Amino acid sequence: MSNLLYYIKKEFHSREKITEILKENTNIKFVSLMGVDLGGNATDEKIPVSLFLEDVDSFLESSIQTDGSSVELHNIATLNNAKVDLKPDVDTTWFVDYNYNFICEETGKPVGTLKIPAFLLHDDKMVCSRATLLRADSYFKEKIKEIIEKNPRVLENTNIDSAADIESIGLTVATELEFWVNTPEDKADLEKLFVSQSLKEQYWKRTHGLIRTCLEKCMIELEKYGVEPEMAHKEVGGIRSSINMEGDTSHVMEQLEISWKFSTPLQAADNEMLVRDLVHDIFESNGLEVSFKAKPINGVAGSGAHTHVGVSAVLKNGKIANLFAPKDLKSDYLSPIGYASLMGMLKNYDVLCPIAANTYDSFNRLVPGFEAPVCTVTSLGHTYQTPSRNRSVLVGLIRDINNPKALRFELRSPNPSTNKYLIIAACYQAMLDGIKSISELEIYDTKVLEKELSKNPEDEGFYLEKGRAYRDENNIFDYYTLEERNNRFGEPPETVYEAMLGFEKNPSKVKVLTEGGVFTDAIIDSYREGSLSKWRKKLSTRIIDRNIRLLRTFKKAHTSESMDAIDEVMWDSIEQIKYELMKNTLNGLSIYGMIKNAIEIGNDKEASDLEKEAKKRMEEIQQLYINYKKNIF
Repeated sequence: MSNLLYYIKKEFHSREKITEILKENTNIKFVSLMGVDLGGNATDEKIPVSLFLEDVDSFLESSIQTDGSSVELHNIATLNNAKVDLKPDVDTTWFVDYNYNFICEETGKPVGTLKIPAFLLHDDKMVCSRATLLRADSYFKEKIKEIIEKNPRVLENTNIDSAADIESIGLTVATELEFWVNTPEDKADLEKLFVSQSLKEQYWKRTHGLIRTCLEKCMIELEKYGVEPEMAHKEVGGIRSSINMEGDTSHVMEQLEISWKFSTPLQAADNEMLVRDLVHDIFESNGLEVSFKAKPINGVAGSGAHTHVGVSAVLKNGKIANLFAPKDLKSDYLSPIGYASLMGMLKNYDVLCPIAANTYDSFNRLVPGFEAPVCTVTSLGHTYQTPSRNRSVLVGLIRDINNPKALRFELRSPNPSTNKYLIIAACYQAMLDGIKSISELEIYDTKVLEKELSKNPEDEGFYLEKGRAYRDENNIFDYYTLEERNNRFGEPPETVYEAMLGFEKNPSKVKVLTEGGVFTDAIIDSYREGSLSKWRKKLSTRIIDRNIRLLRTFKKAHTSESMDAIDEVMWDSIEQIKYELMKNTLNGLSIYGMIKNAIEIGNDKEASDLEKEAKKRMEEIQQLYINYKKNIF
């Protein structure tokens, strides 16, 4: 299989080159346009290569029609105006997706599908996730050039002597992927998982057996696709697998991570879609289930997908200068542009949060105690010489005093289900807001900017909001109580409904997203409605039904002969919570019954409040049942 074609770079997207490549690789039987809707779902419309080759130019220059009901574009593609077009993107890398279970008789190679990234058009407007990121990339570069030309002092304390030295602006993005794998039908032993996590028995340990094989296959495949994998390892969650009597790996339940090199914003997001597909195919072809959920198992570590963003200038002498890096990394954390960008992300996080986390699962992950960011806060480091690795903050500053090119920001709230196209676009819009503000105020002194970022909640800032702190070098979960955190950093949303209120309550910050037409009011409204619709449906059916099935497994285990009073007390408490959560009576509805009723009548706030109460009760009863079973004689 070493002579398989894995990708086609943009310089080979001409009719002549594409025709030649496909005729040489006759095992590639299909072409598929990959548009990404606002829900982050990728399309896969298979078109025979023979049809594609009949008129390559028309295919690449025009649009292919599809039904709007097949994509998530709420309030955009409506029942009476449902036509959506797919327009191929000829400026990005195309990948070949192979079906290793289907071998081409003519060549003896697996049948392949050429996946061409595309844009979704409705009424001749690009309305998809990929188009939003494309606009963000273009607008950021355009505006920062204007800012630098108009106010060259913004380059003070950078490694650029003059605005005239800049040839172009480059944006770099890197994402990473954490995921859980398990053997089918195996159930989580919460206590074993929790203890293993507390002892860090799995973190960075050597992989074994089938897990090792699959992980190594993933890394080799990614190299073939030109994605340049950097690292794969065990994460903190999981328990060690075992071997059954037949010599096969069994009882697998492990958390893993794969990371790869940075790229341009759009290519980085496309790359993650490829990585997810490869991981899914390789592990599942070896009999293992893969979960990209943010929190597949409550009570143990969830899966993040940290998003790294950077900005650089390509100089006319061919060198590259990091616009976030100060002249001397030993005497400053950041350049003026760096401070402004970081403050822009933090100030506008109220409208970034609903994009970073828009599922029930997301907020199961964003809770204290699991290295998941909860508060809108950053860390710079205790000294200029000592880089910060504070894992309790929302935005990390990745910094190496010996390598200014590596300096970047790491947004830690996204998870594998986050729409990376939209969150990357939102990050650059927010950073641009900060850069524009310091330029308009003509504040370029890095010590003044550091003081602004480090202000106390009661201080009036020239850009950041009064009533909040934005920087902290402590482990905020150990150093502050819940009440202190909320008072200092603001009260974070706990449900999808509360997150979506960020759009409603912060119209000025929504304008930051829509600046330059990057996001539109229609796109934000569609994204918001799509997120709320999925939340309502999943909460009222799948999540409640799953929890009820779990509650029904909590059965009385002691007898009158072996019981102690403590057994009876604990069991009574368990029974009471089960009753409150799931038992509807003529006298009133259970908590789950009230949630379903609230959603049915359209009372999202009540459903959200009840969801929080139900979560607390579920956590309480699960711990009670573990303690109860431990005491059974």
